[in-house]
Amino acid sequence: MSVWLPSAPCTPGACVEPTGSAAAVPRAVLRMTALIVLLLAGITLVPLGRWIPAEAIRRWSRWIVRAAGVRIRVTGPAAPTGGLLLVANHISWLDIPLLAAVRPARMLAKAEIRQWPVAGPLAAGGGVLFIDRDRLRALPDTVAHMAEALRAGGAVAVFPEGSTWCGRAQGDFRRAAFQAALDAGAAVQPVHIRYRFAGGAASTAPAYVGDDSLLASVWRVVSARGLIAEVEVRPALPAGAHADRRALARAAQHSLGARAGGHP
Repeated sequence: MSVWLPSAPCTPGACVEPTGSAAAVPRAVLRMTALIVLLLAGITLVPLGRWIPAEAIRRWSRWIVRAAGVRIRVTGPAAPTGGLLLVANHISWLDIPLLAAVRPARMLAKAEIRQWPVAGPLAAGGGVLFIDRDRLRALPDTVAHMAEALRAGGAVAVFPEGSTWCGRAQGDFRRAAFQAALDAGAAVQPVHIRYRFAGGAASTAPAYVGDDSLLASVWRVVSARGLIAEVEVRPALPAGAHADRRALARAAQHSLGARAGGHP
């Protein structure tokens, strides 16, 4: 198995709590409709992406999360300008618009997402950098493309765990993406994401794990009540502060309060 095919022990049956009831169906349908409308609007505007202000993208990203019935709490310093590698733990499909709400960025995503309905065309047209995790030989080219985007002053967003977790635990950070920040002389911005209910209890409902389908995960979110996404922006790791990608990945993972791993 490729090192770019990490897997989490989380499964929908073992880790994800059910949500909603028959009474929640009308609300869920309204939320799903709002999500679809916003996604279609995004697809329509993809050809104009380079001319759309960053603030408009942030607002649209927040609307996506709010349309799903999830409130957002963002804390911490503003993400710096210039070339920036955003890294975060990975739980849900909601993580993507949440990172964009921090700072719009080109996302590094698995190549399979190209085939997703609606989201696939939106991702491809929006400048997503795809990685073929079955072909380790393609990794240097992917890192080079990331570094090029960073040198141009753009932001690139990565989930270094390489897989989604339910939120009760985290995976090890893979180191390869951090090489792009080193090559480009770019800062790294760690972001910690968690999901809770309004009462404060942690929630695994938004998790998109194991053999879960995207539709099932989306329906679970829009059926839930009182979900809150907490996005904590940690202090950025400045360019040049770490000698190699191992040290940089370890520092980023420690910033999120998790243990560092030893993967490429």
